[in-house]
Amino acid sequence: MGSATTQALAASIQTLAAAKDVTLDTARELFAAAHAVGDSSQLSGALADPAAPAAARQNVVTAVFGGLSANTQAVLKTVVSERWSNADELVDGIDELAIRASAIAEAGADIEGELFGFSRVVAANPELELALGSRLGGQDAKSALVERLLSGATSAPAALIVSSLVRQPRGRRIRQLLNRAMRIVSDQRDRVVATVYSASELNDAQRARLGEALSRRYDGQVALNVVIDPTIIGGLRVQIADDVIDGSISARLADLRQKLAG
Repeated sequence: MGSATTQALAASIQTLAAAKDVTLDTARELFAAAHAVGDSSQLSGALADPAAPAAARQNVVTAVFGGLSANTQAVLKTVVSERWSNADELVDGIDELAIRASAIAEAGADIEGELFGFSRVVAANPELELALGSRLGGQDAKSALVERLLSGATSAPAALIVSSLVRQPRGRRIRQLLNRAMRIVSDQRDRVVATVYSASELNDAQRARLGEALSRRYDGQVALNVVIDPTIIGGLRVQIADDVIDGSISARLADLRQKLAG
């Protein structure tokens, strides 16, 4: 991400945060705008053109997206008034704002956990990952497939995020998109995501103790995503962004074997 994009995204996030009555419809409209801009090189080029006056770019928003809500138009006008490193990053920025709006709209939903759960389903089903990532399938068909899979199993914000992401992956794998969405939702909620690898399921008390310990270490709220991995044998392996805390028995055995061999 270029420095121009970093500043543009920060300003756009502030506008979204200041907006009143951000609903799931706001998120839905922002996703639709991201798709429209991403599907048209002419539109994305016009909105990301640094040589065009900001007012001219905002006029394009009014002309193209005049039927959207005032909230959404206000956010989009902030987006296009900023300088982005390139048109692709502008589209990514609108996508991120849509994900953040989903998190704002229903603050009580466990969106990160639901996105993580779907990513595990995808990881366990190569044919599903291929179907969602293939360029041969239409956007509507992919979205309908996701909606059938998630029907009644996830919250409305999580379902909206997943169905929207598969419509326009822009060359990225679905699990990559889901991981990015999880990070964005967690950042919107001022917490970090920890992926915990364990040989067996953790009970509520274990989850609570681990969450408290990680919250103290990282000075903030931590959301836990647990992966059952029999190769761990015992103990835990915890990954937060690039940090790995490996207290698994398998890691200790590997270390012991290395020392004995050396």
